[in-house]
Amino acid sequence: MADVKRVLFVNSEIFPYLPESDIARIGRYLPQGVQERKREIRAFMPRYGCINERKNQLHEVIRLSGMNIIISDVDRPLIIKVASISAARIQVYFIDNEDYFRRKQTYCADDGTFFADNDERAIFFARGVLETVKKLRWAPDIIHCQGWISHLIPAYLKKAYKDDPIFSSSKVVLSLYGDTPQATFSPDFTSKVAFGGLTGGDVALLEDPTGINLAKTAVQYSDGIIMGSPDVDEEIADFCKEQGLKVLPFNQAALDDGSYVSAYNAFYDQI
Repeated sequence: MADVKRVLFVNSEIFPYLPESDIARIGRYLPQGVQERKREIRAFMPRYGCINERKNQLHEVIRLSGMNIIISDVDRPLIIKVASISAARIQVYFIDNEDYFRRKQTYCADDGTFFADNDERAIFFARGVLETVKKLRWAPDIIHCQGWISHLIPAYLKKAYKDDPIFSSSKVVLSLYGDTPQATFSPDFTSKVAFGGLTGGDVALLEDPTGINLAKTAVQYSDGIIMGSPDVDEEIADFCKEQGLKVLPFNQAALDDGSYVSAYNAFYDQI
Protein backbone atom coordinates (compact mmCIF):
# COMPACT_ATOMS: atom_id res chain seq x y z
CA MET A 1 0.00 0.00 0.00
CA ALA A 2 1.84 3.05 -1.24
CA ASP A 3 1.90 6.25 0.74
CA VAL A 4 0.93 4.97 4.19
CA LYS A 5 0.59 8.06 6.36
CA ARG A 6 -1.52 6.96 9.32
CA VAL A 7 -1.27 3.77 11.37
CA LEU A 8 -3.81 2.80 14.03
CA PHE A 9 -2.52 0.35 16.65
CA VAL A 10 -5.14 -1.74 18.44
CA ASN A 11 -3.46 -3.65 21.26
CA SER A 12 -4.44 -6.02 24.01
CA GLU A 13 -1.42 -4.91 26.03
CA ILE A 14 0.91 -1.93 26.16
CA PHE A 15 3.82 -1.57 28.59
CA PRO A 16 4.02 0.12 31.14
CA TYR A 17 0.25 -0.12 31.70
CA LEU A 18 0.53 -3.91 31.86
CA PRO A 19 3.58 -6.02 32.78
CA GLU A 20 6.21 -6.43 30.09
CA SER A 21 5.44 -9.28 27.66
CA ASP A 22 6.14 -9.74 23.95
CA ILE A 23 2.84 -8.09 23.00
CA ALA A 24 3.11 -5.32 25.61
CA ARG A 25 6.69 -4.48 24.66
CA ILE A 26 5.88 -4.28 20.93
CA GLY A 27 2.73 -2.32 21.83
CA ARG A 28 4.96 0.21 23.57
CA TYR A 29 7.89 0.55 21.17
CA LEU A 30 6.40 -0.10 17.72
CA PRO A 31 4.10 2.97 17.67
CA GLN A 32 7.00 5.14 18.82
CA GLY A 33 9.27 3.73 16.11
CA VAL A 34 6.65 4.18 13.38
CA GLN A 35 6.02 7.75 14.53
CA GLU A 36 9.75 8.44 14.42
CA ARG A 37 9.62 7.27 10.80
CA LYS A 38 7.31 10.23 10.08
CA ARG A 39 3.97 8.46 10.18
CA GLU A 40 0.99 9.57 12.27
CA ILE A 41 -0.11 7.03 14.85
CA ARG A 42 -2.92 6.38 17.32
CA ALA A 43 -2.83 3.58 19.90
CA PHE A 44 -5.72 1.89 21.74
CA MET A 45 -6.01 -0.75 24.45
CA PRO A 46 -8.64 -1.87 27.01
CA ARG A 47 -8.71 -0.07 30.37
CA TYR A 48 -8.38 -3.16 32.55
CA GLY A 49 -9.10 -2.67 36.26
CA CYS A 50 -5.52 -3.53 37.19
CA ILE A 51 -4.27 -0.32 35.54
CA ASN A 52 -3.65 2.32 38.19
CA GLU A 53 -5.32 5.46 36.82
CA ARG A 54 -3.62 7.87 39.23
CA LYS A 55 -0.13 6.48 38.78
CA ASN A 56 -0.48 6.41 34.99
CA GLN A 57 -2.39 9.71 34.85
CA LEU A 58 -5.37 8.45 32.89
CA HIS A 59 -8.16 10.94 32.39
CA GLU A 60 -11.50 10.76 30.65
CA VAL A 61 -11.94 12.43 27.27
CA ILE A 62 -15.43 13.85 27.66
CA ARG A 63 -15.85 14.78 24.01
CA LEU A 64 -15.21 11.18 22.94
CA SER A 65 -17.15 9.45 25.73
CA GLY A 66 -20.91 9.20 26.03
CA MET A 67 -21.78 6.80 23.22
CA ASN A 68 -23.62 3.58 23.96
CA ILE A 69 -22.78 0.25 22.37
CA ILE A 70 -25.65 -2.24 22.28
CA ILE A 71 -24.79 -5.90 22.83
CA SER A 72 -27.59 -8.46 23.27
CA ASP A 73 -30.14 -5.62 23.52
CA VAL A 74 -28.30 -4.02 26.46
CA ASP A 75 -26.90 -0.47 26.18
CA ARG A 76 -23.32 -0.29 27.45
CA PRO A 77 -21.81 3.19 27.98
CA LEU A 78 -18.49 3.72 26.20
CA ILE A 79 -15.95 5.66 28.25
CA ILE A 80 -12.73 6.85 26.59
CA LYS A 81 -9.68 7.66 28.66
CA VAL A 82 -6.24 8.79 27.57
CA ALA A 83 -2.73 8.80 28.98
CA SER A 84 0.65 9.88 27.63
CA ILE A 85 3.91 8.02 27.43
CA SER A 86 5.99 11.17 27.63
CA ALA A 87 9.31 9.51 26.77
CA ALA A 88 7.78 8.32 23.49
CA ARG A 89 5.63 11.39 22.86
CA ILE A 90 2.63 9.19 22.20
CA GLN A 91 -0.87 9.11 23.64
CA VAL A 92 -2.70 5.89 24.43
CA TYR A 93 -6.49 5.76 24.27
CA PHE A 94 -8.26 3.37 26.65
CA ILE A 95 -11.63 1.73 25.99
CA ASP A 96 -13.52 1.53 29.29
CA ASN A 97 -16.84 0.29 30.58
CA GLU A 98 -17.72 -0.43 34.18
CA ASP A 99 -19.29 -3.85 33.51
CA TYR A 100 -16.52 -5.14 31.27
CA PHE A 101 -13.23 -3.59 32.32
CA ARG A 102 -13.30 -2.64 36.00
CA ARG A 103 -12.36 -6.07 37.35
CA LYS A 104 -8.75 -6.37 38.48
CA GLN A 105 -7.88 -9.33 36.24
CA THR A 106 -7.50 -9.18 32.47
CA TYR A 107 -9.20 -12.30 31.05
CA CYS A 108 -9.45 -14.89 33.84
CA ALA A 109 -10.62 -14.89 37.45
CA ASP A 110 -8.11 -15.52 40.23
CA ASP A 111 -8.85 -19.24 40.05
CA GLY A 112 -7.99 -19.31 36.33
CA THR A 113 -11.60 -19.43 35.09
CA PHE A 114 -12.04 -17.71 31.70
CA PHE A 115 -14.55 -14.87 32.10
CA ALA A 116 -17.94 -15.88 30.67
CA ASP A 117 -18.38 -12.46 29.03
CA ASN A 118 -15.00 -12.34 27.26
CA ASP A 119 -16.84 -12.58 23.94
CA GLU A 120 -18.84 -9.44 24.76
CA ARG A 121 -15.70 -7.69 25.98
CA ALA A 122 -14.04 -8.36 22.60
CA ILE A 123 -17.14 -7.07 20.78
CA PHE A 124 -17.30 -3.95 22.94
CA PHE A 125 -13.58 -3.27 22.53
CA ALA A 126 -13.61 -3.65 18.73
CA ARG A 127 -16.68 -1.52 18.16
CA GLY A 128 -15.54 1.00 20.77
CA VAL A 129 -12.23 1.51 18.98
CA LEU A 130 -13.84 1.96 15.56
CA GLU A 131 -16.53 4.34 16.86
CA THR A 132 -13.90 6.42 18.66
CA VAL A 133 -11.71 6.66 15.57
CA LYS A 134 -14.78 7.87 13.66
CA LYS A 135 -15.35 10.54 16.31
CA LEU A 136 -11.70 11.58 16.04
CA ARG A 137 -12.24 11.96 12.26
CA TRP A 138 -8.86 10.34 11.80
CA ALA A 139 -8.74 8.05 8.76
CA PRO A 140 -6.13 5.28 9.20
CA ASP A 141 -4.36 3.75 6.20
CA ILE A 142 -3.28 0.71 8.25
CA ILE A 143 -5.02 -0.79 11.28
CA HIS A 144 -2.54 -3.03 13.10
CA CYS A 145 -4.25 -5.47 15.50
CA GLN A 146 -2.32 -7.28 18.24
CA GLY A 147 -3.76 -9.66 20.83
CA TRP A 148 -6.89 -11.83 20.71
CA ILE A 149 -9.22 -9.17 22.15
CA SER A 150 -8.63 -7.16 18.94
CA HIS A 151 -9.56 -10.04 16.64
CA LEU A 152 -13.05 -8.83 15.72
CA ILE A 153 -11.75 -5.53 14.33
CA PRO A 154 -11.00 -6.93 10.84
CA ALA A 155 -14.51 -8.41 10.38
CA TYR A 156 -16.25 -5.28 11.65
CA LEU A 157 -14.08 -3.08 9.45
CA LYS A 158 -14.71 -5.06 6.26
CA LYS A 159 -18.43 -5.66 6.83
CA ALA A 160 -20.03 -3.19 9.26
CA TYR A 161 -17.86 -0.14 8.48
CA LYS A 162 -16.93 -0.78 4.85
CA ASP A 163 -18.99 2.16 3.56
CA ASP A 164 -17.76 4.63 6.15
CA PRO A 165 -15.51 7.25 4.53
CA ILE A 166 -13.15 7.22 7.53
CA PHE A 167 -12.28 3.59 6.81
CA SER A 168 -12.73 3.46 3.03
CA SER A 169 -9.01 2.93 2.33
CA SER A 170 -8.02 1.18 5.58
CA LYS A 171 -6.12 -2.12 5.40
CA VAL A 172 -5.68 -4.55 8.28
CA VAL A 173 -2.38 -5.99 9.47
CA LEU A 174 -2.80 -8.74 12.05
CA SER A 175 0.01 -9.75 14.40
CA LEU A 176 -0.44 -13.27 15.76
CA TYR A 177 0.95 -14.49 19.07
CA GLY A 178 0.71 -17.48 21.34
CA ASP A 179 -2.09 -15.83 23.35
CA THR A 180 -4.95 -17.80 21.78
CA PRO A 181 -7.48 -18.61 24.53
CA GLN A 182 -7.75 -22.32 25.27
CA ALA A 183 -11.23 -21.91 26.78
CA THR A 184 -14.30 -21.54 24.59
CA PHE A 185 -16.44 -18.43 24.33
CA SER A 186 -20.20 -18.14 24.81
CA PRO A 187 -22.20 -20.47 22.49
CA ASP A 188 -24.20 -17.52 21.11
CA PHE A 189 -21.09 -15.57 20.08
CA THR A 190 -22.17 -15.29 16.41
CA SER A 191 -25.54 -13.72 17.22
CA LYS A 192 -23.92 -11.23 19.61
CA VAL A 193 -21.31 -10.19 17.03
CA ALA A 194 -23.91 -9.30 14.37
CA PHE A 195 -24.07 -5.54 13.84
CA GLY A 196 -24.83 -3.32 10.84
CA GLY A 197 -23.61 -5.08 7.71
CA LEU A 198 -21.95 -7.88 9.69
CA THR A 199 -24.15 -10.96 10.03
CA GLY A 200 -23.67 -14.15 11.98
CA GLY A 201 -22.99 -15.87 8.66
CA ASP A 202 -19.97 -13.63 8.08
CA VAL A 203 -18.37 -15.06 11.22
CA ALA A 204 -19.64 -18.62 10.76
CA LEU A 205 -16.42 -20.09 12.14
CA LEU A 206 -17.50 -18.79 15.54
CA GLU A 207 -20.40 -21.22 15.62
CA ASP A 208 -17.67 -23.30 17.23
CA PRO A 209 -16.56 -20.44 19.51
CA THR A 210 -12.93 -21.32 20.18
CA GLY A 211 -9.93 -19.02 20.42
CA ILE A 212 -8.52 -20.66 17.29
CA ASN A 213 -11.68 -19.92 15.32
CA LEU A 214 -11.67 -16.32 16.56
CA ALA A 215 -8.10 -15.97 15.25
CA LYS A 216 -9.09 -17.59 11.94
CA THR A 217 -11.99 -15.13 11.64
CA ALA A 218 -9.51 -12.28 12.10
CA VAL A 219 -7.22 -13.79 9.45
CA GLN A 220 -10.13 -14.11 6.99
CA TYR A 221 -10.69 -10.36 7.02
CA SER A 222 -7.07 -9.20 7.25
CA ASP A 223 -4.81 -7.98 4.45
CA GLY A 224 -1.44 -9.01 5.89
CA ILE A 225 -0.16 -11.19 8.72
CA ILE A 226 2.83 -10.76 11.02
CA MET A 227 4.01 -13.73 13.05
CA GLY A 228 4.70 -11.92 16.31
CA SER A 229 6.00 -14.86 18.35
CA PRO A 230 7.37 -18.37 17.79
CA ASP A 231 4.43 -20.09 19.48
CA VAL A 232 1.54 -19.18 17.15
CA ASP A 233 -0.83 -22.15 17.06
CA GLU A 234 0.05 -24.36 14.08
CA GLU A 235 -3.56 -24.60 12.93
CA ILE A 236 -3.79 -20.81 12.73
CA ALA A 237 -0.44 -20.53 10.92
CA ASP A 238 -1.57 -23.13 8.36
CA PHE A 239 -4.85 -21.24 7.87
CA CYS A 240 -2.88 -18.07 7.04
CA LYS A 241 -1.06 -19.93 4.27
CA GLU A 242 -4.35 -21.26 2.89
CA GLN A 243 -5.70 -17.70 2.62
CA GLY A 244 -2.78 -16.68 0.40
CA LEU A 245 -2.05 -13.57 2.44
CA LYS A 246 1.26 -11.75 2.69
CA VAL A 247 2.96 -13.09 5.81
CA LEU A 248 5.96 -11.59 7.61
CA PRO A 249 7.67 -14.52 9.34
CA PHE A 250 8.73 -14.45 12.97
CA ASN A 251 12.27 -13.14 13.49
CA GLN A 252 13.68 -13.40 17.00
CA ALA A 253 16.90 -11.56 16.15
CA ALA A 254 14.91 -8.57 14.83
CA LEU A 255 12.88 -8.47 18.05
CA ASP A 256 16.04 -8.64 20.12
CA ASP A 257 17.87 -5.82 18.33
CA GLY A 258 14.82 -3.64 17.59
CA SER A 259 15.11 -3.90 13.80
CA TYR A 260 11.60 -5.40 13.71
CA VAL A 261 10.29 -1.81 13.77
CA SER A 262 11.79 -1.12 10.34
CA ALA A 263 10.62 -4.52 9.07
CA TYR A 264 7.03 -3.94 10.25
CA ASN A 265 7.07 -0.39 8.93
CA ALA A 266 8.21 -1.63 5.50
CA PHE A 267 5.58 -4.39 5.60
CA TYR A 268 2.81 -1.77 5.80
CA ASP A 269 3.88 -0.49 2.39
CA GLN A 270 3.49 -3.97 0.88
CA ILE A 271 -0.15 -4.42 1.89
